[in-house]
Amino acid sequence: MKASEAIVKCLQEEKVDVIFGYPGAAVIPIYEELRKSKIRHILVRHEQGAGHCASGYARVTGKVGVCMVTSGPGATNVITAIATAYMDSIPMVILTGQVNLHQIGKDVFQEADITGSTEPFTKHNYLIKNENDIPRILKEAFHIAGTGRPGPVLVDIPMDLQNKDIDFDYSQVVNIRGYKPTVNGHILQIKKIVEKLESCSRPLVCVGGGVACSNAREELRTFLKLSGIPVVHTLLGKDSVESSSDRYLGLIGMHGFISANKAVSRADVIICIGTRFGDRAIGPFKTGHHKDIIHIDIDPAEIGKSLSTLIPVVGDAKDILSQLNTMITPLDLTAWIKELQDIKSNDPSLIHGKQQKNSDSSVNPKEAIKYISELVDENAILVSDVGQNQMWASRHFDIFQNRLFITSGGLGTMGYSLPAAIGAKVACPDRSVIVTLGDGSFQMSLQELGTIINTNVKLIIVLFNNSGLGMVRELQKGVYQHTYGVDIEHNPDFTKIAEAYGLNAKKATNNEEFAQAFRWALDQSNTTLIECIVDPEVRTLL
Repeated sequence: MKASEAIVKCLQEEKVDVIFGYPGAAVIPIYEELRKSKIRHILVRHEQGAGHCASGYARVTGKVGVCMVTSGPGATNVITAIATAYMDSIPMVILTGQVNLHQIGKDVFQEADITGSTEPFTKHNYLIKNENDIPRILKEAFHIAGTGRPGPVLVDIPMDLQNKDIDFDYSQVVNIRGYKPTVNGHILQIKKIVEKLESCSRPLVCVGGGVACSNAREELRTFLKLSGIPVVHTLLGKDSVESSSDRYLGLIGMHGFISANKAVSRADVIICIGTRFGDRAIGPFKTGHHKDIIHIDIDPAEIGKSLSTLIPVVGDAKDILSQLNTMITPLDLTAWIKELQDIKSNDPSLIHGKQQKNSDSSVNPKEAIKYISELVDENAILVSDVGQNQMWASRHFDIFQNRLFITSGGLGTMGYSLPAAIGAKVACPDRSVIVTLGDGSFQMSLQELGTIINTNVKLIIVLFNNSGLGMVRELQKGVYQHTYGVDIEHNPDFTKIAEAYGLNAKKATNNEEFAQAFRWALDQSNTTLIECIVDPEVRTLL
């Protein structure tokens, strides 16, 4: 069969049901075979959107997300999405077209060294030089992307190879020399964890995004229930922990809760699960008295990289937590729990939030997020963009049962939320998907409104319009007492843009109008954008 047909056959063998893409000359042989298949293709409006859509799809399903773009600018446009997935350990396979094999290196039309460009932020990448390697390489690509610590794998395919004939064989077993991820945690190290917990007085669990990556949410919740240990989380660990527990302390780090950060600084033992200790989260670990770190992670390179670790355990969080749950017994933490409850009851950010008065001429974004949290069901998915809206969402949207919280963590990619939400909704059409973003981030991906209308997905888009780059504005004022270059002076009427795409739109200038608009949006059959006018002086924390 033709190599292009073999590529689509490989996707079918990997149970790929949807691919997000933007075609060009260097991939049209593949597109012709894709046309004949049952794989659904979703045409995005920008190649970066294809990558973010695949990311959102992967995050809610746990499957490898797939996108395809053409050579040159098509490939370079998807780079930001690849880097975003790499930083957050999202399993993706990216197929890129390339100029003819004999033309590579001659600077021909739409040639770009995409494998060289993405080498620092792909888990692995391939430039196919022999058409007969296509089945093996694609099988390896999916295996690498979805095993061990997940991540993006790029496969660059020259156009002339796509038209050559090959003998298709997908039966070979993947056996990559040097790639043997450790999945099962070492039993002796796990026993050391139990012994350490039994001898400490102020233990704490810190949950990172690795718990979601390993589909270990239930095992984590069982562990927390059995042990009774209080819990905090990083930004990407949010949707692995239910907010309703009295031992839940919330988000840590630069934008976290004061009470959660104090808990980290006062703990004597911290079990860190699936976190790489990013610079925005690590601050409270370096304050207070000495604390012993237990680090559980599938990537051995992360253990000891940022913090000294007393008990390292390399392996999959699901396996290690399952083993711990057979050994752990309830701990007597009465004094520690009382201390944390006192800290939480005196957290000025929580107290100030309760005392804050609402305006009649603007929407309070924190109250809007709380209202969303109260109204949507236990299966809702909230997709947040980057900036102040991300912190409002991460601090005020409650997680329980099957709710998910999706955002760009490590790279902090503006424009991520809208295409990622499309991918999430395509993957889970029966679940409510809500998007929160700012006026700055919205204008980086608003063209994907066209993808929404063509794909016929229903989202509720909550746009917090404070006429500027709110997070940068807040940082400038905090450091320099002045702002520069952050005010967006001529924003369009976003509701009219949504309506031009054939979508529903409402504008809210106070909390009551927002509540009415959100209730109305829930009852609609297609996507609704709610533009919320927000006071530019509203800050992230207090």
